[in-house]
Amino acid sequence: MSGSATSRRAVLAAGLLTAVAVAAAGCGSPQQAATGGDASPLNVGVVYSQSGPLASYGQQYAEGFKAGLAYATGGTGKVGGREVTVSYADDAGDPVKAVSAAKDLIGKGYKVLAGSTSSGVALQVAPLAETNKVLFVSGPAATDAITGVNRYTFRSGRQSYQDVQTAKAYLGDGRKVLVFAPDSAFGKSNVAAVKAVLGGNGVTVSDIAVPATATDFTPFAGQVKAAKPDLVFVAWAGSTASAMWQALDQQGVLASTTVVTGLDIRATWPAFGAGGAKLHLLAHYFDGATDNAAQKALAAAVPGGKTDLFHPDGFAAAQMIVHALEAGGGDVEKMVTALEGYSFESVKGAMTVRPEDHALLQPMFQAKLDGTGNASPVATVSSADTAPPAA
Repeated sequence: MSGSATSRRAVLAAGLLTAVAVAAAGCGSPQQAATGGDASPLNVGVVYSQSGPLASYGQQYAEGFKAGLAYATGGTGKVGGREVTVSYADDAGDPVKAVSAAKDLIGKGYKVLAGSTSSGVALQVAPLAETNKVLFVSGPAATDAITGVNRYTFRSGRQSYQDVQTAKAYLGDGRKVLVFAPDSAFGKSNVAAVKAVLGGNGVTVSDIAVPATATDFTPFAGQVKAAKPDLVFVAWAGSTASAMWQALDQQGVLASTTVVTGLDIRATWPAFGAGGAKLHLLAHYFDGATDNAAQKALAAAVPGGKTDLFHPDGFAAAQMIVHALEAGGGDVEKMVTALEGYSFESVKGAMTVRPEDHALLQPMFQAKLDGTGNASPVATVSSADTAPPAA
């Protein structure tokens, strides 16, 4: 390990701390930190969607975080003999509530924040991290704008560009692409990513921006059918997904063109019905996509033993935070430096934090549904092939 790890071991040898168990996660370093004898808790604040339209995503993230914390600390919940105390706050997917909760935690002296299920939330919390010089590890929020936004902000999930790179192979010889997405930060990020990856060289990209509050999707599905695209890239998230897919199927969109979308949480799979077999799916993650030590630990910790879409984001966030605390204790600058360039094995496989802009390089997956609500892997796309351009 590094010279800093050696110095920490020297401090331990002096009798200031007692070594704790070796974690099975990260780079396999002892759970030690240069705490200088400080036995106070290491506080971590998690601001995420406990309620609101992305509550199911938030629940998975929180379950994954708890499992990842246990994994990364060897079951002790401690770093360098200090308890890692986690406070959870609900932002309900509302940036105003998220900022208020983050400010409250920062005011109480918290140096580490995590969470952000929503892209709109992450974009408001990230500037707070920079202003107050606290570490912020964003969660499932997919907007590309988080990458490179500031020195103190990292991400534990994928970003929209990685989704689109995974979908690129599905275009074939097509020349007309249409993006169907909500009129939100998440939707705009996907439109921008599709234009960046698929646009040009004779390929045109247009979009239909659907109000994020829409519940009747029939008119918008009709617009897609009338546009006659070669490929439809659907970017959607939240509780209205089932109604959206039903409308696209009823209007004949799924049968008339190549429809590519991200595989959502397991609970949505049956909603595709027989039409699900017509979709070309990119996947951030799904149960069965990987089989490794971290995945097994996650499966053993989550209810029912079935992992889901955003469990890995919480798991990876905990691994990253434990690594940062090992290196920095309460020193945020040391935490940031420790995470830049950090490579570790997680649920999805090998992950690397790109030092220059904090993009999280990671494998992505292609999948298919069988029409009865079951998903299976088609291919794994390497982290190199999905890497976003440097911010």
